[in-house]
Amino acid sequence: MHHLSPRILALVLFSLLTACGPDPISLPPPIMDIGLTAVEPEVVLPGTPLVIRGSAFVPSFAGPSRLRFRGQLSDTDVDFSLPLHFTSYDRYEVDWPGAAALGLPTETGVLIGTANIEADNVLDGRVHVSGGLPIAMALVADLVPRLDGIVDEVLFVNDPILAIGGNFLLGGAEGHTVAVVQGSYTVTGSDVSTAVGPVQIEAVPFKANDRTRVVFPFAPSVAGIQPGQFSGSVHLINLHGALSHGVKHPTGPLPLQHEVIAPSISSTSPASASLGQFVDIKGGGFVGAEDGGEAVTTLVIDGDWTPSGQMAQAVQLELITDVAHGQLARYVMNEDDGLGQLVDLRKGTGTLVGTILPRTRYGTDTVDGAASSLSLSIAPIKQVVWLRFLPAYVESLRRFGLRVADTLIRERIIAVVRHAYGGINLEIRTEKPTDFKLVSEVEIAGPDPNGFGLIGYDNTPGKDDGNLRLYDKIGGVNALTQDDGYPGYGGIFVESLFGFSEHPQSLAEPLDPTDADFDRLFDTFRPDVSNRPIEAKELVSFSPLSSGDACPATARNEAIACAVWSLGSLIGTTVAHEIAHSLGLADPGGSGFHNGDDFPSALMDQGSQRSFRERAEIRGHSPGAFCAHNYAYLAEILPSLDPDPQASREECF
Repeated sequence: MHHLSPRILALVLFSLLTACGPDPISLPPPIMDIGLTAVEPEVVLPGTPLVIRGSAFVPSFAGPSRLRFRGQLSDTDVDFSLPLHFTSYDRYEVDWPGAAALGLPTETGVLIGTANIEADNVLDGRVHVSGGLPIAMALVADLVPRLDGIVDEVLFVNDPILAIGGNFLLGGAEGHTVAVVQGSYTVTGSDVSTAVGPVQIEAVPFKANDRTRVVFPFAPSVAGIQPGQFSGSVHLINLHGALSHGVKHPTGPLPLQHEVIAPSISSTSPASASLGQFVDIKGGGFVGAEDGGEAVTTLVIDGDWTPSGQMAQAVQLELITDVAHGQLARYVMNEDDGLGQLVDLRKGTGTLVGTILPRTRYGTDTVDGAASSLSLSIAPIKQVVWLRFLPAYVESLRRFGLRVADTLIRERIIAVVRHAYGGINLEIRTEKPTDFKLVSEVEIAGPDPNGFGLIGYDNTPGKDDGNLRLYDKIGGVNALTQDDGYPGYGGIFVESLFGFSEHPQSLAEPLDPTDADFDRLFDTFRPDVSNRPIEAKELVSFSPLSSGDACPATARNEAIACAVWSLGSLIGTTVAHEIAHSLGLADPGGSGFHNGDDFPSALMDQGSQRSFRERAEIRGHSPGAFCAHNYAYLAEILPSLDPDPQASREECF
């Protein structure tokens, strides 16, 4: 079967219609700039989740992408395409629909041939393709599992059991492999054995796309949580999905026998934690909500709390955890439980020293583990901010001709934001934090989805005086904000910066005022004015600027450095401004959102009072900074041991 992309089909029709007339206008040729490195797994049945790995993939909003296969199936020539779902710039996904859905001659056999990716990018009007990747993929109707052995080292409830064999299912639409455990259980101290099971527990691949090993927990649903001795067996069943007609294939049983002991804590980390941060409890035997039966693990603490500079006081606490799995429980520092009532986690610091033991509950059973030592410092409050660079931002860099400089621009953005918050206990992350539950998020995107040409917009619900929330999201759509009649979509909208250009084309509405320096900085690279984007080879000897005083520049190397500096500054100062809004600025405690007048390089001035050159930090403009009143507020709500890096600040109120 042969599929023509809409762009190629249009070219063919146009050629036919104009065959006897003037020379047709040719469309741009495909660009071979996509990398294709893997199509997984090698054994596929209807519903199997395929993972396609590579580089420079095209996001779905920019246009459709396809995995094109040409080769043979059972000695018959085949040519077909699968529509791909973009998950990241190096990963596509698609469920294998089955050979019949693709019009292939048979449901089973071996596909041998070459795969490549074709992507229509409507943003640049080009077809992007990859080179060919040799493929050998076995198509099967269903899988009969094989159980060769069990790695049984269980000591605790919820410890993992590794099953070794073959033909296991990967999950998703293809179906799941489950373990069936049955036998007898004798609680420690009792002479009576109780029959248990059969109990069915989902088994998941030990590693991605691994059909030879699966792992499942010795769940409390098997024999509860009391310490004791289990003796029995386990077998596995492949439960296929609807596309394989729900076929079930079991293995034979293997013996399963072990002793289960009380829960235990081996370590706690970190040694110091603040409000909204996770404290990780490692050990074994933990249970949680996923186990059902009102399962919960708590931490029983007996010791002394010593506030900084004060006398110690005896405390007894029981804190509820979230269980990540049987060997890891996570406690989040919060203001609602016993610890939060004991300590003002926003202003107080000190040390909690004593013993800690795990207490598990499941149904009517409660089990206490052995106590171990604990020393936990309460750290000053910290605001963690996740800068989330969306695919729309990356695609907008193509408009500037700066796509290959993405990493350098991000580094400049981060440097600008960190400079603005120097001496404030605020931490910038570029990967989703896993050590904090309370995290502020800022989405850096492309066009303004509100249609207003906004450069940045804080769509959080109302002014947060004192930064009480800690978890604001500047991005996405906020229905509450929409209901108030304000733009619903928040974030940083990079494409709106073209409004500073004297010829923004269709990319943005002109801002007042425009600035010829924008065009001097970026026209050299803009493809929409027929100029040449930066190429990767031009960045080999790139040296970042320490100042924008010499920008704009004319020589290409210097122009590249100025473009990176300026765009990073434009985005970075906007990010710093919108974060400050979410923290309660400007005019803390009042109703204002900006400084009352125009002050030199003041970050919280109104947008119309911040010129392009000031935002870009070029031609002698100082880095954006908070005025004295605003900075004092930030230092109060997010105190740091680091001093203010600026000797003096402008008085704006």
